[in-house]
Amino acid sequence: MFLGMPWHWWLVIVAVLIISIPFKIKFMKWWNKRHQEKKNSRRGKWGDDE
Repeated sequence: MFLGMPWHWWLVIVAVLIISIPFKIKFMKWWNKRHQEKKNSRRGKWGDDE
C-alpha cells in the first residue's frame, strides 16, 4: 500500500491520467482558437481595424 491505497487503484489513476492527456491537448487547442476568434471579432466590431 502506498499512501493508504492498494496498488491496483494507483494503476487505475495512472491509466485515467494517460487517457485524459490527449483530451486536454485537444481542449487547449480548441480554447486558444476560440479565444483568437473572439479577439478578432471584437476588434472588427468597433471599427478599429488596423
